[in-house]
Amino acid sequence: MPSVLPEGEPAPRDGRLPESALAGLGTRPFGVYVHVPFCASRCGYCDFNTYTPTELDGAASPQTWLEGLRAELELAARVLGAPPRAETVFVGGGTPSLLGADGLGQVLDAVRGSFGLAEHAEVTTESNPESTSPEFFAGLAEAGYTRVSLGMQSTARHVLAVLERAHTPGRPVAAAREALAAGIEHVNLDLIYGTPGERDTDLRASLDAVLEAGVDHVSAYSLIVEDGTAMARKVARGQLPAPDEDVLADRYELIDAQLAAAGLHWYEVSNWAGTESARCAHNLIYWRSGDWWGAGPGAHSHIGGTRFWNVKHPARYAALLGEGGSPAAGREVLTGAQRRFERVLLELRCADGLPLDVLDERGVREAEAAVAEGLLRIGDGVAVLTPRGRLLADGLATRLADAE
Repeated sequence: MPSVLPEGEPAPRDGRLPESALAGLGTRPFGVYVHVPFCASRCGYCDFNTYTPTELDGAASPQTWLEGLRAELELAARVLGAPPRAETVFVGGGTPSLLGADGLGQVLDAVRGSFGLAEHAEVTTESNPESTSPEFFAGLAEAGYTRVSLGMQSTARHVLAVLERAHTPGRPVAAAREALAAGIEHVNLDLIYGTPGERDTDLRASLDAVLEAGVDHVSAYSLIVEDGTAMARKVARGQLPAPDEDVLADRYELIDAQLAAAGLHWYEVSNWAGTESARCAHNLIYWRSGDWWGAGPGAHSHIGGTRFWNVKHPARYAALLGEGGSPAAGREVLTGAQRRFERVLLELRCADGLPLDVLDERGVREAEAAVAEGLLRIGDGVAVLTPRGRLLADGLATRLADAE
């Protein structure tokens, strides 16, 4: 089951935002996220807002979704008044590659029509390696996509089986090479580590394959067993062991060492890039508290300290937009304390670090204590995680923010 939406106040039927949210619009980085809710099958660990054909049972289709998406983007442009051009576009899911290059081209055309694209905009789509081909990537490049993120997870068959991933082990590397050959400027491969049954040798082989592919970006995430997933039920029944925290820490250190030796360096706790230009500019908008409009079922947005989220089911999403209203299910206007907490939580995870002036005196004292503990280093008024600190990033961020 996809995760539940957060609690909040009802969103206005016309989608309007508070004046405080619109103040300064255009002075902050602005991106567009598009959520594609379709998957051919559901992976056992996934709790994203996705639906298989069987689960939808004809209640929604890519065509009705695309019609709704166009309507939401037009509504967004009206709500924002004079919206800034999108500096980044990120199409995620779900499995966006199921739309094909033509469908993804239509998605980007809809964004262009409502917002326009900034010069040298980063345009990313996630893709399942099994639903790609050289022709697919050529179509993406022609449509204007500059970046592709491919789900690899592992090269070990038994690990993929536990995750219930459908692709064959060698396909992600082949797909990455096809994307680069088609002229896609930046290519990312996603890894998941800590899956029950994974060995160090399995992870090393996966990293070797990533480096062999020649990509300039890698994301690596520790396995999290989310409530409501098939994997969570297996863990609860004792069919699978829960991920081991010590093993996860060892695997992270292995990943960081092997990628760094190959010239891919961390710029966020779970992300490594070969150059500064290879960093995911869209995700940096999230981590630096910029503005983004999230379009699609279950998508979340953040504009000037106001966060809002859409209804989850594709049929309900399309129906609300077909009636001329907003698909937003709820929203919250963040307080100054909440915004400060999120800034600490997110910026501390980045290699650029957290400016100490975000913290009060007690927070600074906690940061200095963390330096003595080997978790942080401080220079030029900025706190940056040490390798050991990265393993404890979220707890440390909470500690610094709670000190205020």
